[in-house]
Amino acid sequence: MITEKKAKQIIDGAIRYARRKVDGIEVTLHGSNIATSRFAQNGMTQNQAPVSETISVRVLRKGRQARLSGDDLGEKAVRALIDNAIIAVGLLEKDADLQPLVKPKGRKLKAVSRFDRKTARMSAMDRAHEVRKVIDVAHAKKLIASGVYATGETYSALGNSAGHFVYHSETSAECSITMTAPDSSGWVKAQAVKASEIDVRQLAERAADKALMSANPREVDPGKYTVILEPAAALDMIGQLWYAFAGTSHVDKLSCLLGKLGQKVFGDNVTFWDDVAHKDQSGDPFDGEGLPRQSLALVEDGVVKNFVYGRRSAKALKCECTGHGLTEPSAMGDYPSNMVMKGGDSSLDEMIKSTDRGILVTRVWYVREVDPTTMLITGLTQDGTFLIENGAIKCGIKNMRFNVSVIEMLNSIEALSAEARTAGEEAPTAVMPALKVTGFNFTERTLF
Repeated sequence: MITEKKAKQIIDGAIRYARRKVDGIEVTLHGSNIATSRFAQNGMTQNQAPVSETISVRVLRKGRQARLSGDDLGEKAVRALIDNAIIAVGLLEKDADLQPLVKPKGRKLKAVSRFDRKTARMSAMDRAHEVRKVIDVAHAKKLIASGVYATGETYSALGNSAGHFVYHSETSAECSITMTAPDSSGWVKAQAVKASEIDVRQLAERAADKALMSANPREVDPGKYTVILEPAAALDMIGQLWYAFAGTSHVDKLSCLLGKLGQKVFGDNVTFWDDVAHKDQSGDPFDGEGLPRQSLALVEDGVVKNFVYGRRSAKALKCECTGHGLTEPSAMGDYPSNMVMKGGDSSLDEMIKSTDRGILVTRVWYVREVDPTTMLITGLTQDGTFLIENGAIKCGIKNMRFNVSVIEMLNSIEALSAEARTAGEEAPTAVMPALKVTGFNFTERTLF
């Protein structure tokens, strides 16, 4: 992977070449070498270790801007990319909201440490040993295992002709396991900075238990239920709300939180914040223009306290930029990238024991927005849905479709577990608890 020193050399070379041809230039580098071991039918199916390097240049000229990207970091290719960007910018209209390039003065990044050398150096054989643990559990339980185990590192670097430069690298490990029986399945997923923080055998046992417990699933009638959402399911539903906190969604008048700053919108036990320095978070400590990401409370005890802004939305709304801008130019503008939901003191087992009749949801999928004004969403359960009766899991049930307002759901929370780093499938990784909510609306049964 490219070091900070090498990244600066490439960026400085691009800036020197472009300096006399444009009013300003911003150069961004991204790289990854995430290696993935895939398994299915209780056997390894693929090992791949692609190395990806990309460069993106944004040129500013006569009140216009254009961005082009490529995957060749050689000097000749970078110069050709810049020349093409200069041609492109001359074909565009002037941008009335164009911001000057970020200057380095007073720009201090949050101190984050997210690199683990052992994780970066894991080999295909190292990953195979971890996958073997999953397959051993599957054989012992007479189930079929499939999934992925991935490790590696990524980096980002940004520099511009105003003298600003930032760099960040980090490692990650991820394990996703699906255990399948003839008429049921169980799923788990974990992600961490260090591979050593993921207990693969324990994950496999959990996935297997879900598959076995949900065998011979029953049908239950649609309707409103008390529901316990495991953290991944909670993330993939509540994550649909994140863009409502972005300044651009307010500029465009698309946010369900429009005009609600300072108002109580959610239940007393709902607190969100965006915190790039949180110990369980991931990602760059700077935004798409190289500005330091601020940590700030978005909701406290149900009251909307703040939104996040890039420079463009901050100017439009006459407020301070919080360092959450996306790479310019961008229609989305900004986004809260390091979300944390404050948890509680209930365990998943305690939530189940306190439920007379309800449903436990492991995972949701195909979650889609229905009504942006109320944040009404729809989706289906998957890979382990259970009926709870008299404080215990009674049986697995067939999957069901739901129609739920995220805002209403966040006003109906009875209990929360402790928060932890959570990876889902429909929303970016965040720090989330499990939730117990009332009045959760299931609208249809499925055949599986």
